[in-house]
Amino acid sequence: MYYDISFFLLIPAMIFAIAASAGVRSTFNRYAQIPDSMGYTGAQAARRILDANGLTDVPIEQVAGNLSDHYDPRTRTVRLSQSVYGSNSISAVAVACHETGHAMQHASGYAPLNIRSMLVPVANAASSFTWILIMIGIMVMASGNSAGSLFFDIGVAVFLIVVAFHVVTLPVEFNASSRTLEQMRSLNIVVGEENDAAKKVLTAAAWTYVAGLAVAVANLLRLISIRGSRR
Repeated sequence: MYYDISFFLLIPAMIFAIAASAGVRSTFNRYAQIPDSMGYTGAQAARRILDANGLTDVPIEQVAGNLSDHYDPRTRTVRLSQSVYGSNSISAVAVACHETGHAMQHASGYAPLNIRSMLVPVANAASSFTWILIMIGIMVMASGNSAGSLFFDIGVAVFLIVVAFHVVTLPVEFNASSRTLEQMRSLNIVVGEENDAAKKVLTAAAWTYVAGLAVAVANLLRLISIRGSRR
């Protein structure tokens, strides 16, 4: 398995993922040096959007880590990293406001967000069990037992859950950014050329989710290729 030629299916997707990750870091760092002319910090900008949309009961918390920002639908809480919460840079404001986009999605019953939330624990488990089942399948097939094919096929089927998670993540993230940019403009959180800067930050971040899907699909194709070669 480790030396199967199907591994080369992963190379373009892995290069894409590395480039996307480097791109988001570069873009964030670039606009982290430019302060928001309206003086908002990440936390203040997020609070402004939440309150303007009637989400006054959604708290904002500071969490450890770098770019560990997220919205927790279980507790209806926006959590911002240390590099975003108190910073007044364009990057910090854009990232913080993006998380309020998820809060708005949750409040409006946005279906893809609800589906992704349900898939999170299942996808996390699936990403681990897939490879266990695949390895068991390969070892059993290598011993000449046809039952190995069943384990392998179940592993592939389980991995489809991971791919589905990445698929549904795309509309969730792009829609949150779209809502965010509209709110930032209408509430004058960013003005003039800062709108374009905020869009660049969010677009760079969005590409990491596209890359995640590309890697998942490449892995699925690789598994299918391996399965076909062992029939």
